[in-house]
Amino acid sequence: MATQCVVKVELTISCKNLLDKDVGSKSDPLCVLLQSTGNDQWTEVDRTERVKNCQDPEFSKRLCIDYHFEKVQKLKLGVYDIDNKSVDLKDDDYLGGFECTLGQVSTVKYGFYICLIVADEVKDNRAIVLEVEARNLDKKDMFGKSDPFLEFFKQADDGSWTLVHRTEVIKNNLNPSWKKFTVSVGTFSLSLVDCYCNGAATWTCSTNSSQQRKLSCWLTRSSSNITYTFLDYVMGGCQINFTVGIDFTGSNGDPRSPESLHYLSPDGTNQYLNAIWSVGQVIKDYDTDKLFPAFGFGAQVPPDFKVSHEFALNFNPNSPYCQGIEGIVQAYRAALPQVRLYGPTNFSPIINHVARIAAGAAQQSNAAQYFVLLIITDGEITDLDQTKQAIVNSSKLPMSIIIVGVGEADFKAMEVLDGDNGVLKAPSGEPVSRDIVQFVPFKSFTSAPREALAQTVLAEVPGQLVSYFKMRNIIPVNPPAPSK
Repeated sequence: MATQCVVKVELTISCKNLLDKDVGSKSDPLCVLLQSTGNDQWTEVDRTERVKNCQDPEFSKRLCIDYHFEKVQKLKLGVYDIDNKSVDLKDDDYLGGFECTLGQVSTVKYGFYICLIVADEVKDNRAIVLEVEARNLDKKDMFGKSDPFLEFFKQADDGSWTLVHRTEVIKNNLNPSWKKFTVSVGTFSLSLVDCYCNGAATWTCSTNSSQQRKLSCWLTRSSSNITYTFLDYVMGGCQINFTVGIDFTGSNGDPRSPESLHYLSPDGTNQYLNAIWSVGQVIKDYDTDKLFPAFGFGAQVPPDFKVSHEFALNFNPNSPYCQGIEGIVQAYRAALPQVRLYGPTNFSPIINHVARIAAGAAQQSNAAQYFVLLIITDGEITDLDQTKQAIVNSSKLPMSIIIVGVGEADFKAMEVLDGDNGVLKAPSGEPVSRDIVQFVPFKSFTSAPREALAQTVLAEVPGQLVSYFKMRNIIPVNPPAPSK
């Protein structure tokens, strides 16, 4: 199960050369943050203090908002001249404002003609490395010793406890020593099956009864270090490069037929375009140049109509880039009548193409670039072994792969590539270095809002990005100041 990237972000607001609405004095500005709730509806999230008699305010109160990578969070900032004590802004003069997304604010300092926004993540980026032992545990099994494991909990704002780490199970052992593990700094509790840490040093054990007893359990080694988050890397200058691969195999059906998955409905859409729009609208904010490579596979391509499993959607192999998500859509619509759908369904060429670019970025040994490949397909993969090898190789690179299955085909092989039910291995037996593949069937979202697909397929990307740079011991290009 993917863990969504949900953190608190604070926005620091400053303005220059505001309009002067007051007679005989300067304006008294206040900034309000609104967030879209859909259908052109907005709700207030936070507001700054009022700064008296100032056309160039630097607001000291930061605006706080929850950040979700996998969502497009539309924001609206408005600056008002406040002349009364009422919280209602209807009677106050509007000095200006603008709309943006939180993703845009997170990647760069974002400004308009009156306003500058700087985003900071609210967190403690320290982590603790722990090694724990226990002695003389109770024997709970009838025919053998207990099989203990350690659980790590973190306390939420409402006082509830959430499991954030579980150690390995040590079989048949009443004196276990667990492998060292890393946890973030914060309010937490350690639990040994039904055992917990009550305070800093008092270890107790609870059973099904109300009795409690001291437990011989202690840390054998601990150390602290700095752990960086997804926002640390993104705010620190990491660009997320988005690439699309589209299935043009014959199993999709003749694009001119309404039964075809490539058929454009009267409103100009189909499942392929819906997937591109859904994912692309989120991820575009993390790439400054908005130039996205787009490829097709499994078609006979002009002018000689040879089968290609890696052709540029704009038919320009030297520059396969499309300007924005709209550019990908336009290239797709233009390519449909020019190619002949064929086969087979091979993923490895496009995966290897992106992997070669990612390998070049990896040689720089910095956190400047990460790559996300979206593959949209309708059928059973035909080069499964080659694709497994390509994924294993790519797991060592700054790269993630999203696969969206359209239509009603059997996608069992895709679920194998996802690795949620076990570690993916190459034909040679080599396992992936880290989980980088996420697969979802589009049919699960046909009746859901468009943003639901993106929320599901992108939820794992922040953790995958962090896991790569952590594996390589690479810090953000511009790391944040350590928490005090």
